[in-house]
Formats: sequence, structure tokens, C-alpha cells
Amino acid sequence: MAFYVVQFLTGLASAASLFLVASGLSIIFGVTRIVNFAHGAFYMLGAYVAFTLTERFSGALGFWGGIVVAALAVAAIGVLVEMVLLRRIYHSPELFQLLATFGLTLMVEDLVVLIWGPDDLVGRRAPGFKGAIDFFGQNIPSYDLFLIVLGPVVLGVLWLLFQRTRWGVLVRAATQDRDMVAALGVNQKWLFTSVFALGVFLAALGGALQIPRDAVNHAMDLRVIVEVFVVVVIGGLGSIIGAFVAAVLVSELNAFGILIFPKISIILVFLVMAVVLIVRPWGLFGKPEAPARRTPGLTVNPWRPLTMNERFAAIAVLVFAAALPFVAGNYVLTVGSEIAIFVIFAVSLHFLMSVGGLASFGHAAYFGLGAYGVALLAKMAGLPMIACLLLGPLLGLAGAAVFGFFAVQLSGVYFAMLTLAFAQIVWSIAFQWVSVTGGDNGILGVWPEKWAASPSHFYWLSLGIAALAVVILRIIVFSPFGFALRATRDSPLRSEAIGIDGKRIQWTAFVIAGTVAGLAGALFAYLKGSVFPDNMGISLSVDALVMVLLGGVETVSGAVVGAIVYKALNIWLVSQTDWSKLVLGGFVVLIVVAFPKGIVGTLEAFMHRRRKSSSSVSPLLTSRIESAE
Repeated sequence: MAFYVVQFLTGLASAASLFLVASGLSIIFGVTRIVNFAHGAFYMLGAYVAFTLTERFSGALGFWGGIVVAALAVAAIGVLVEMVLLRRIYHSPELFQLLATFGLTLMVEDLVVLIWGPDDLVGRRAPGFKGAIDFFGQNIPSYDLFLIVLGPVVLGVLWLLFQRTRWGVLVRAATQDRDMVAALGVNQKWLFTSVFALGVFLAALGGALQIPRDAVNHAMDLRVIVEVFVVVVIGGLGSIIGAFVAAVLVSELNAFGILIFPKISIILVFLVMAVVLIVRPWGLFGKPEAPARRTPGLTVNPWRPLTMNERFAAIAVLVFAAALPFVAGNYVLTVGSEIAIFVIFAVSLHFLMSVGGLASFGHAAYFGLGAYGVALLAKMAGLPMIACLLLGPLLGLAGAAVFGFFAVQLSGVYFAMLTLAFAQIVWSIAFQWVSVTGGDNGILGVWPEKWAASPSHFYWLSLGIAALAVVILRIIVFSPFGFALRATRDSPLRSEAIGIDGKRIQWTAFVIAGTVAGLAGALFAYLKGSVFPDNMGISLSVDALVMVLLGGVETVSGAVVGAIVYKALNIWLVSQTDWSKLVLGGFVVLIVVAFPKGIVGTLEAFMHRRRKSSSSVSPLLTSRIESAE
């Protein structure tokens, strides 16, 4: 019994730090609607800066003062980021803001290595809390007891701040309906800045308080951000009490899951997250959001099929790409194959996001399912390569059919978070079902057959399938099904009024996107010769989002350009510099600021203006069109 009590208290201590980080993210997202992927980076910065300050200054004052000063310093960096970068893109599509925070995360990951080095850093013990308390033969670190007390204290301070101050009333109002808050004349710029500063301060404080418990390392941002997303979703967006309760729940599941359910311990948290989203999408303590107000005319520009000249140009580009094996070496062809595979992956997510209006944060699940489907068929069933390529993606189809049934019942951020929960469940199964998937050792020896083994033949195979996938998805976009899907995206009520079954249409689109992603995963398994759980991890899902947003989410073919640019640049930078993430992150941030519509979206807007300026439209009509836009 004493052991279980100590385990419970350890869970509460972990919950305190998790609550600090999660409450900050909940506040930021609740008000600004930014999916702040860089929140984990601020947590990591807080830990690194606190390590430096506590090592430099001795004594209790130096340690605790260093903790607070580190959090304040990182909060100041957060204010600078909000004013210089995020404030410029508040009117951009919400998911495009995710791209900016992802670029920041990449930059911070390399900056901490550049400043503090790649090795883990072990901080000193907290003055006054260096010992342990004996509890029936079990030792409880006194620092854990300090964190257990700190959590409720911070909760109380935040509750008073939000319930008893005018600023807190404005924040709570903006969390529920920020359009109405703006209509009442509240200065949203400074409200957003102050909220962002508080959220970053809490994240940095959570990281700083971890240095006596855990080693500081440059991978701790991604580790914590997934758990923080889970806590925010379970507790409810914008709910501080919900974040506290969810942090305790998640931490205790982690503490006891390994003891009670060792084979599914990682899955438990994401199962709870999925159940909460299905039963109560706004979280345990959250409130339903007010309907989003959309200004008439502010929609995606009407899409059109390619003209004859544009089709000839696309064919010429494809022929040029097909001629690459005659002039390039094996390394270039292998890179080309990988880019073609990620074009397939990106266009599958782009179809779901742009045409269907459904932003998935867990699309890598179907990519990974396709890869595992091929690996299992090739290694266990011994099927030939063509049969594996045809049947392997069906595992992605099956996963998309099951998960999509539940996901399309939701919309917006709740849909995105449910897809993330399902993806993490699939990743956890692949990681822990060692007897079938090999766990983190993966499945090795999945090589293509002789007819596709050479780099040139596999390149032609990947390029041909990529071209076929792009063409088929474009045909679907301009088919009656595609028009029905876009109608459901733009106006669910009107589409339902004319007899379109929106949920069935969206579910079908989800299955199509999952199947195409599975096809990309099947090819990727043969390209690499192995499959690992990381093939369906959150980092790969974020990569897919970046490719789509980089190309232009409001375009038909943006994902093709986004995938080529992002993947080619990523591979080239890795081979040229040790600071590839820093350069790539800076490039992503630059694209966000300079081209908020994405690469293709910016080019289309430029061509649209040229066509409009050269047309013989009357000045009065031109003025009216520009006003509508």
C-alpha cells in the first residue's frame, strides 16, 4: 500500500509541472486560436535558461531567483515573438499560424544545441528540498511534495486573476466569443500579447521547475507538447480548472498504467482523450464555442480545371522529371523517389483539408498503416511486391474508415484533436505490440523485387504512382462528389437543405485521403527497406501539414509544390549543414510572413491581379469586386 501511495504522489508531482505548461497553452489557444506548436520549445527554453542561472548563482536565492528570472526572460522572448511574428499573421488562416510556430520550434531546437551543446544537462538539487521523507519504508522526495503543494497554489492565483480582475473577464470573454469582444472596442492586440506572455511564462516556469527532477535535453519539447495537447483537450479549451484536473488524470494514468496495464500503458491516455472528444468535444470543464462568424464573400477563390496550355506544361514537367535517371546518379534518384512519395502523402492531406475543410493532425497514422500493411504482407505472408502494393494500403483504408466515422461527427479544432488522438493510439499499438510490429526495433528487410530494385526503376515507379494519385484526386475535386464536398465545406446548412448528406460525404473523403496516404506509406516501406513506429508519429503528421500550408491550403495543387520544396530543402540542408533545422525553420517563418497564402496561393493571387488589370472591366465594377475581396 505504501508503494502505491508513493506512486500516487509521484503522479501528483508530475501533474504540477504538466499543469503549468498546459494552462499556458489553454489560455493562449482559448483567446488567440493559435495552435501554438512552439509551446514545448518555450518549456525547453525555460529549462535551459534556468539551468544556466542556477549554476551561475549559488545559494537558495540564486536557485529560486534563477527559476523565476528564467521564466520571466522566456516570457519576454515570447512577447517579442508575438509582436514581431504572430501579430502579422492573426488574420491569416488559423492553421497557417501553426506553420509559423512549427518554424519557431525547428529554430529553437537547433539554437539550444548551438548554445548549450547536445549533451544532457543535470541540474543541481533544489535548496531546502534535497532530502526525502520516509513513508512506511518508501522514500518520497521532498521536492515532489513541494510541487504537489505548488500546483493548487498556482491554480488559486490563476483563478483569482481570471475571476476577480477586469483583464481576466476580458480573457474569459475572448475565450468564448472573441468577435464580440472586438466589437465592444477591446484592444485585441494588447490583450493577445498579454495572454501570450502569461502562457509562455507558465510554460517556461514548468520547464524551469523540472531541472531538479529530470535532465535537460534538446528533445524535451516534443515529448511534453503531446501530453500538453492531451491535457488541454480533456480539460477543455480555456478552462484552468479543467487543465488542472486533466493534468492530474493524465499523470496518474502514466504513473499507474505501467503497473496495472503494462502492455497498453501508452495507449490509455489517448483512449481517454478520444472518448472525451467523442462524448463531450469541448472537454470536461469547457463550454461549447460560439458559431464562427463568416463574412459573405470571404471564401476560397473559385477553382477551375487546368487550361489546355497548363495541362501541356504539367505534362512537360512530368516528362522532364521522368528523364532524370538519364542524367542523375543513384543518390539523386533515391531523393527523387522520396520526394515523389511525400507528394502522394501531401496531396492526400491537401484533399482532406482544402476540398473537405477537415484539418487532420494525425494523418501520418494512415501513412504508417500502409507501411505496416506492406511489411506484414511481405514478411509474414510472403506475397509479391505488386500484391503488397495493392493490398497494403487497404490497412490505411480500414483505419481511415473506422476513425473517420467518429472524427467527421466533429469539426474544427475538435476534429483535429480527435485525429491526433487516433494517430497516437495507432502509434502506441505499433510501439508496444512487439510480437507483431517489432516495437521500436521495427520490421526490417522489406526490399523491392528485382524489377524495381534499381534506383532508376523505383524512381519511375514512385513518380508514376505520384502522377496517377495527383490526377485521380484532381478528377475527384471537379467531379459531382467534389462539388458536394466543397458545398459541405463552405455552407453545411445550405448543402443539407438541398439534400447533400454532409457527414457521409466527409467520411468518404476521409477514407479516400487515408487510402492515398496508405499508398504513400507502402512505397516508403520499400524505399527504406524497413518500417518503424516513427512512420506514424506526430512529427510526420506535422511535416504533412507544413507541406500543405507551405504550398497553399486554398489552392488545388499547392501540396505538390509544397512537398517538393519542403522535402528537397530539408534533405539538402541535412547534407550541407549541421544546423539544418535552424535554416529550415527560418525559411518556413519567412514564407509565413512574406507569402501568407503559401507559394502557389501567392502566385495565383499575382496572376489573378494581372488578369484583372488587363481585362476591360469598368472602374466601378472593379471597385466593387475589390471591396468584396
